[in-house]
Amino acid sequence: MNWASDIGKDAMDLIEETVASVVPLDEAAMRDARDLQARLTKPPGSLGVLEEVSVRLAGLAGQCPPPLPEPAAVAVFAADHGVHAQGVTPWPQEVTAQMVANFLAGGAVVNAFAAQVGADVTVVDIGVAAELDEAPGLLLRKIAPGTADMTAGPAMTAEQARRAVQAGIEVARDLRAQGARCLITGDMGIANTTASAALIAAFTGLPPERVTGRGTGIDDATHAHKVEVVRAALARHGLLGEHGRAPMEVLAAVGGLEHAAIAGFVLGAAAMRVPVVLDGVIAGAAALAAAALCPDALGACVAGHRSAEPGHSAAVEHLGLRPLVDLELRLGEGTGALLALPLVQGAARVLREVATFDSAGVSEKDAGRP
Repeated sequence: MNWASDIGKDAMDLIEETVASVVPLDEAAMRDARDLQARLTKPPGSLGVLEEVSVRLAGLAGQCPPPLPEPAAVAVFAADHGVHAQGVTPWPQEVTAQMVANFLAGGAVVNAFAAQVGADVTVVDIGVAAELDEAPGLLLRKIAPGTADMTAGPAMTAEQARRAVQAGIEVARDLRAQGARCLITGDMGIANTTASAALIAAFTGLPPERVTGRGTGIDDATHAHKVEVVRAALARHGLLGEHGRAPMEVLAAVGGLEHAAIAGFVLGAAAMRVPVVLDGVIAGAAALAAAALCPDALGACVAGHRSAEPGHSAAVEHLGLRPLVDLELRLGEGTGALLALPLVQGAARVLREVATFDSAGVSEKDAGRP
């Protein structure tokens, strides 16, 4: 067996090992959390969606109350896309590397939002077309200098897809070992909303026009062209409508290196029973892949926000996730997930810190009255 084959085998072994480590949410811990929510000094159900978030956090941790999901760490997976050559965006490919430099300099929106909530930012070069120098805060995990054009052939080889998923698992493990108790997905890659639309269509069976958005803000003509590019890629790989292809095959055919890495990141978080807050459409597409590989991995996922991209709404609906924030964001980087982080942390803090009626000496509602 040659060296390249050994890499592929090792990657697959890690993926299988990680998937095997993921367990369903703990039903007993969730019952305890619901019971505790009913006894806290507030009307039952008055915290709405946050109560269910707290229950899921307890189920993920296997204990009630769950540990506080802090400190948090954002992993911004950066990669380029061969489909850029099809004219799906007016932004030059060089912007991916330029934005990586901006992240490392602390000048991007993700840096500002991370500072606001006390989260660390790590940038992962999983497939940037340019060669990047070592720098503090940058992990060099490049699998390839971008994907191939998915309209001309597979975006990735099977080995590249496996290695990217493996890298995402390893990043999740490393951040957890460094003390993170909550992981946040981030991304950067010019043309990555095109690959996201293709993945979402492939995993949900929805037509390209339903899931392809305007990305960084394209005009009508470019959007119409983008839809046809997505359709052409799906048709080339036999992924229109119901297709029965394996998740890793779908990832390799039309995904991005950052999608595969984020899928691994989600799997790694789930295996360690650490919550992962998903950002927008790129994370949604990656989460579809992760859920296809391991349905129980969804137990670790919180949809941080609802992106303005139509494909993101389709993805979270298919996954059965409820976005916590809806501000018509479409930036990526992890920005929407960071805005939702205090909500996730607050949901856990309620179970840990709010008094019960008995302990506080507060009278409960008379059971005989409405």
